Amino acid sequence: MEAQGSRRRQLPVLLLWVNGLMTLGFAGARQRTDLCNESLMLEKLPACGKSFEEMMKKVESKKWCNLTEFIMYYDNFTQCTEREANNASCFWPNPLAEGFITGIHKQFFSNCTSEKVHWEDPPDEILVTLILIPVMLTCAMITLVVWCSKRSDIL
Repeated sequence: MEAQGSRRRQLPVLLLWVNGLMTLGFAGARQRTDLCNESLMLEKLPACGKSFEEMMKKVESKKWCNLTEFIMYYDNFTQCTEREANNASCFWPNPLAEGFITGIHKQFFSNCTSEKVHWEDPPDEILVTLILIPVMLTCAMITLVVWCSKRSDIL
């Protein structure tokens, strides 16, 4: 009789233990104990930059600001930096990788500043015309609707 009571008290503990094992094993919830090896990552990232530099030599420097000319090269560069960060057990993007990527941007795209468009009002004659046309059309449509509603016998 005491053995059954002891087993009943141990059952919840056993169930919790099995649940923990199943959660860790089947759900893939494995804790990552690797620390980011920043020196390894910083050692490997320049290879990505060198590869990108070689690919960018195929593009004329005048076209460096046109993303469609080198989007595949940039995608390869991004994947390379992500792969090297992950190989060093670092998350991506991280401040060190971002610093490296920013350096590449400064090297290749520093002259690609976007020019801000300075908007100006059109000359007064054009502005008045653009305002008056919709106002006159609105008045004409209102007049037409009122006139037609009073003459419903014709329609």
